[in-house]
Amino acid sequence: MGNYFNINLIFQYLPQLLSRLHITLLIVLSATAIGLIFGIILALFRVYNVPVLNQISIIYISFMRGTPILVQMFIVYYGLPMLLMKIGININRWDKLYFVIITYGLNAAAFKAEMIRAAIVNIPIGQVEAAYSVGMTKLQAFARIVAPQSVIIILPTLGITLVGLLQDTSLAFTLGIIDVMGKVNAIAANTYRSLEGYVSAAIIFFILSILLEQLFSGIEKKLHIQKI
Repeated sequence: MGNYFNINLIFQYLPQLLSRLHITLLIVLSATAIGLIFGIILALFRVYNVPVLNQISIIYISFMRGTPILVQMFIVYYGLPMLLMKIGININRWDKLYFVIITYGLNAAAFKAEMIRAAIVNIPIGQVEAAYSVGMTKLQAFARIVAPQSVIIILPTLGITLVGLLQDTSLAFTLGIIDVMGKVNAIAANTYRSLEGYVSAAIIFFILSILLEQLFSGIEKKLHIQKI
């Protein structure tokens, strides 16, 4: 077994992989921000049944949830420059990292939209009607009644999707991004020691996943205490 697996190499590889962790975290945080912004917009289109935009949202969400993110990444990488070139915008020199972030952000938006929509429709309608009865506008009722309760409802699911997004970033290396997984593949290509590299990456992703779960669990408990 020792001829095939060298545990000492894990301690050698971990610092090298951690040196690229900031790229992985940048993808996760940027995509999460994009996903939340567009997810809220898509969810509101659906909740308030905005003509045309509601139908577009349904198609978009179904497509993004029903196709592999790797396929979406190549569509964005090759298709977005061609699309923008039609209106005179040249993004062919963009860093590949931007295309990866856009892809993960657009994908996250579809999942977060359904998550947010489900949270909003679960708010008792009586609370919203009571807000209207005391003179609140739709915007005020949403900001003061619906949004705060929706945050508490979606928080556990948001934590799960964030962990899933962290793990999905392992596909970014297919566009040549040297993040954690990109570094693993570079090490494997140079040393022919793939297993130790993948085990090292698994350790990093596992620890990060546990930390994220604990973080969101703590936030959820704190919000529930404040609510009480």
